Amino acid sequence: MSQRNGPSSAFVGASWAALFAGMLTYLIGLWNATMALNEKGYYLTLLMYGLFAAVSLQKTVRDRLEGTPVTGIYFGLCWLSLGSAILLLTIGLWHASLASSEKGFYAMSFVLSLFAAVAVQKNVRDTLAQSSS
Repeated sequence: MSQRNGPSSAFVGASWAALFAGMLTYLIGLWNATMALNEKGYYLTLLMYGLFAAVSLQKTVRDRLEGTPVTGIYFGLCWLSLGSAILLLTIGLWHASLASSEKGFYAMSFVLSLFAAVAVQKNVRDTLAQSSS
């Protein structure tokens, strides 16, 4: 019987810090942006949609690995949602009248937020699995 190790407290802390750093910088950038309110809403919605899609995809992948049934349509929708969020952000930034540095700022804080959300979800799930065994 193999012992399952949970995530280290350093990794958990780094994951949460990355999530807050990514989200906070993205949101501060939106707050300070000179774009119209509807554009700000578009980018805010993409962040929220992307975070939800990334966490949902991570959960369904993990469920499948652990033998929990996940329908193919839900699994496909998770991939489609994550891809849509990334594609819509790319299209929005491509056509935005922002400096290249601003576009890079939004893209990098978005990607950091998605990656960190997946790491946080994994850590939460690993910690729960460890405490229940």
